[in-house]
Amino acid sequence: MNGKSHMIGVLLALGVLVASTAVVQAPVLANSNTYEYYVEGNAEDVTKPTQPGLVLMGGSTDVDSAFLWMIERSGGGDFVVIRAAGTEAYNPWIYYDLGGVDSAETIIILKPEGAQDPFVIDKIRNAEALFIAGGNQWDYARLWKGTLVEEAIQYVAAKGAPVGGTSAGLAVLGEFSFTAEKGTIVSKNALKNPYQPRVALENDFLHLPHLGSVITDSHFVARDRMGRLVTFLARIVNDGWAGQARGIGINERTALVVDGAGIATLHGEGPVYFLQTPGLPEVCEKATPLTYLNVGVYKLATAGAHFDLATWTSGDGMAYTLSAEEGVLTSTQDGGGIY
Repeated sequence: MNGKSHMIGVLLALGVLVASTAVVQAPVLANSNTYEYYVEGNAEDVTKPTQPGLVLMGGSTDVDSAFLWMIERSGGGDFVVIRAAGTEAYNPWIYYDLGGVDSAETIIILKPEGAQDPFVIDKIRNAEALFIAGGNQWDYARLWKGTLVEEAIQYVAAKGAPVGGTSAGLAVLGEFSFTAEKGTIVSKNALKNPYQPRVALENDFLHLPHLGSVITDSHFVARDRMGRLVTFLARIVNDGWAGQARGIGINERTALVVDGAGIATLHGEGPVYFLQTPGLPEVCEKATPLTYLNVGVYKLATAGAHFDLATWTSGDGMAYTLSAEEGVLTSTQDGGGIY
C-alpha cells in the first residue's frame, strides 16, 4: 500500500469520506434550532446594482419568465427565498436552471427567535432579489409581523431591489391580507357570513410600493375565490380600514411583474382580476349574507397585457361590475358569469 492509499485507508477507517478528484460542496445548513439556511453558489455577500419591482404570483407551477425578470433586476446578485416550512428546492432551480445569479439562498424561519437573528436579518437585507415562498400565510403573520424580518423585507423594497411572493407569499404582500389564522375559507361561506372567524384579516404587516389599500388572493379561478375576495373588500371598508379598497386575484401558473412606476405586466397563463370598491357595502353584518353592489372589476387574460396600479386603469383587458345580493354573486357580463 503506497502512502496515498494508506492515508485514504486511515481516513475511511475514521469514517471520513474522501473524494479522489473534486470536493462536492453540499448546501450549507446553519442553526437548525430557530432557522435553516441553505445556499447554492457564493455564500459571501456581493453588492450589485438593482432595479425596483414586485412579482405577484398566483401559485401552483412557478412562472419562469417572472423569476428571470427578477434575476435581471437583481443585477445578478444574491437571490434569497424566505419561508416558514418546506425545503431549499428553489436554490438549485434558480442557481443552475435559471442561472445568472451570484447565489441562490433559502432561509426557513422555524421559530420567532429566528425572525430576530442577526444572521437571518443580514442575509435578507443584503439580498438583491427577495422572494416569499408558498406555505401557510398565518406562519408568516405570526412569526414575522413586528420583527426584524418584517423590517428587512421593507428595507429590500426601499433600497430598490425586486421583491416577490407566490401563494401564501403573495397573500402577505398587500397592505391588507387574509391571514388564514383560523384556516382557509371558501367563497360561499365568506359571502354567507362576512364576520365569521375564518374571515381573518390583517391591516398592519407589509407596506410595499404600489400595494397600498390592496389585498391579494391566489389560486383564484382554480379555487373559485372571487366571492371571498369581494367579502374581504367589503370587510375592509365596512370596518373603516380604508375609504376605498382594491383587490388583485391571480390565477395559478400566472404572475404579475410590476416595475418601479407601478406598471404591471401579465406573465404566464392568466387571468388576473383587479377589483375596486364603490363605497360602503349595503349589508355587511354578523351572521347575515353579504349584499354589496357594483364592485368594479377589470380582467387581464393574455400574457403581455398591462395594468397601471397607480391609476388603476388599463387598455388591454375587459371591465365589468360584480354584485353580491344576499350572499349570491352576479355580474354585468353576458350570462351573469363572475369570471
